[in-house]
Amino acid sequence: MSAGSAVPLLALFAGCSSPEAPSETGIEEVLHSAKSNLVFVKGGEFWLGDVGNESGVPFNPISDDNKPPKLVEVESFSILKTEVTWGEFVTFLKDVGRAGDYTIEKGFKRAVRLPITANNDPASPNYKHKPARSPNFQEAENYCLWLAEKTGLSYSLPSEAQWEYAARNRGQPIAFATDTGQVEVDKYLQRPSQYVDPMEPVSGNVLIHSSNQVERRPVGSYPPSPLGLHDMTGNVAEWTRDWFHPGYAHLASTAPVAQKPHSEHIDKRVVRDLAGHGDHTGGLATVYARNGRGMDSPYQGFRCVVNKPEPIN
Repeated sequence: MSAGSAVPLLALFAGCSSPEAPSETGIEEVLHSAKSNLVFVKGGEFWLGDVGNESGVPFNPISDDNKPPKLVEVESFSILKTEVTWGEFVTFLKDVGRAGDYTIEKGFKRAVRLPITANNDPASPNYKHKPARSPNFQEAENYCLWLAEKTGLSYSLPSEAQWEYAARNRGQPIAFATDTGQVEVDKYLQRPSQYVDPMEPVSGNVLIHSSNQVERRPVGSYPPSPLGLHDMTGNVAEWTRDWFHPGYAHLASTAPVAQKPHSEHIDKRVVRDLAGHGDHTGGLATVYARNGRGMDSPYQGFRCVVNKPEPIN
């Protein structure tokens, strides 16, 4: 458990059982999905950060936080091919007895706009197969630790370097983590919210739109990247486990991860895939864009990795 986490590690799995505790079958389904949906990523060296296109023009020209790029080496790992879903996330929260903590009644005011729940209604923003948005960094991290405790595998949030290496198909100089490396934007949210139909067929290969709506597509709706990963561009932004530092000078060259906070960004962790926030100008939709978000920020999704140099499946 990282420093600053709201829920101490010793208390993570020791809470009282929730009156809405999930069935053993429900938990086993989540654990099976977490293992069967892993994609193995062979490690190697790559330039972390905005390497620019063939003409030398930065992919993300309006930000200096991802420049200059740094040559780093990551070890082999496995990563979930999709973002964690509402169904999976809420199963975890119920199992550890904290599903009721994120309600209006318990003072979680953001539940007005972002209920922490899951349902079987495909038209709902909280449909069980749509990407979860953790109420904070801690619960995203805790979910991966819960998987580790249940399976005996070394699940964690990805480091920033792991995330980018995977999104770039093992470090290739691409702009978007789509099937083609380009974007064909789904027109799904390009209209006033009252006209959005959650049952509308998918178009394009990515969901990017400057919108405050919490509505998203079910995970895996769009074609995977060549590495076999979905939605590393678009759908929802994703937490990594790194503390946010401007640039990459602070990182080690091997297995890099920022394990200590920056003095001027004391509460911020790195969030990747800003296309998941709806930003799509000035390179903010590319795989190079990054931001620091306070650990109580509630609008990010996430996926987990397994830190093991051999394939799990």
